[in-house]
This record gives sequence, structure tokens and C-alpha cells, in this order.
Amino acid sequence: MLVGLLTVEIFIPEANSLKSKRYVVNSLKDRLKNKFNVSVAEEANDLWQRTIIAVACVSNKKGHLQDVMQKVKDFILNEHDLEVIDHNMEII
Repeated sequence: MLVGLLTVEIFIPEANSLKSKRYVVNSLKDRLKNKFNVSVAEEANDLWQRTIIAVACVSNKKGHLQDVMQKVKDFILNEHDLEVIDHNMEII
């Protein structure tokens, strides 16, 4: 079994409170789960405009895992409500 892990540091310029940040992040997490069937978690922090999310996927085929993780990364990079500051993808 292989595990793909993508961590993404995100800046949300329109967030002016934790509530507005949570709305954007929860929406993103739900869409990623539904579209790609992956697990998504957010680092708990009290910053209004920044957060880190982690996306994990398990597969027995490295090619499939790389494809899914690349599509997830591209999906996040194309989001209009946020900016990606940094990302890291690894396969374990």
C-alpha cells in the first residue's frame, strides 16, 4: 500500500474573520472529498487569512496515486477565493 500526502499552505485574502475563513476552507474540503474521494484535514490555528490543509489518499498503484494527487493540487491551484503560498507532495 502507498499513501500520498499533499500539504498546502493557503492565503485567503477576502477573509476578515475566522468565520469567513472557515466558510472558504470547509467549502474547499467538502469539494475535495466529494470530487476526489480523499481525506482532508486542516491545521487548527487562529489566523484569519492563512491555513494549512493536508490531503491524503491510499492506493496500491503509484501511477494512480500520483495522478489523483496531481489533480487535487491543480484543483486547489485553480481556486479563485484563495492563493497557494506553498505546497509539498510526497508518496510514502
